[in-house]
Amino acid sequence: MFGIILIDKETGRTSHDVVDAVRRKFGTRRVGHAGTLDPLATGLLVVAVGPATRFLQYLPLEPKEYVAEITFGKATSTFDLEGEVTGESPVPEDLVGGIEKVLGQFQGLISQMPPMYSAVKVDGKPLYHYARQGKQIDREARTVHIDTFEIEPVSPTAIRARIVCSGGTYIRSLAHDLGQAVGCGAHLTGLNRTKVGRFTLEQAVKLDGIEPMRLIKLRDGLPPMVIETLDAAQVDQIREGRQVALDHEPEATIVALAEPGGEIFSVARVQGHLLQPECVIPSEAFHGVS
Repeated sequence: MFGIILIDKETGRTSHDVVDAVRRKFGTRRVGHAGTLDPLATGLLVVAVGPATRFLQYLPLEPKEYVAEITFGKATSTFDLEGEVTGESPVPEDLVGGIEKVLGQFQGLISQMPPMYSAVKVDGKPLYHYARQGKQIDREARTVHIDTFEIEPVSPTAIRARIVCSGGTYIRSLAHDLGQAVGCGAHLTGLNRTKVGRFTLEQAVKLDGIEPMRLIKLRDGLPPMVIETLDAAQVDQIREGRQVALDHEPEATIVALAEPGGEIFSVARVQGHLLQPECVIPSEAFHGVS
């Protein structure tokens, strides 16, 4: 048994909590997720079960879409409501107007510093390890892409924002940096992930609703990746780790490979007319062994 399952994570749970719950449900240790959600956050978590964990890196996981609630007037140590208040300032009377003046700084390609309370590792340890000791560590800024940053007021001191962005974007950092730009500080007070690539929250299920029938087959999860169907002899060659020659040159650098019956069993790198397997699901996995 293997495939992809979309989970609607509830607030208060870690992404690892979700993985543990899926492990118990499907009776396998081989479970992984793509794109961590903070305990505060809710929404879409893409989870792979069994040998499908090998294919997480190939899934179409960008862009990501979030609905965020941002409250102005206070900055916090964690950039969200779980941290200690580090500064307070009056909120402008025309908050939306103030935001609109600076919002262009947060669209397109931007440089973003990972927050100290994050899982980014320095010298083998996550930044939050140092933060909990009161240490500030030099961090490298990363470049992320913000495609959409739409706002609407929900109170004189808070907004709701729809953000479409590249993977690796910290919405908490966006909230904090936006508050700094407006001049009154801000922090994240709610976050819901609504899309990951072409996967949507509407397709997801709560943890108490997970069951085998909710598993998405790799054939349905990997596209728009090109799929090449091989014959039985070619399938055996790929499973032995050998290259396979096609009578045509695929218009892609990476392709999914299917058995004659249509099941995806491998992803291969294209080298002209040759396919070099990068990961392979053994034949026994299709017969109930995960």
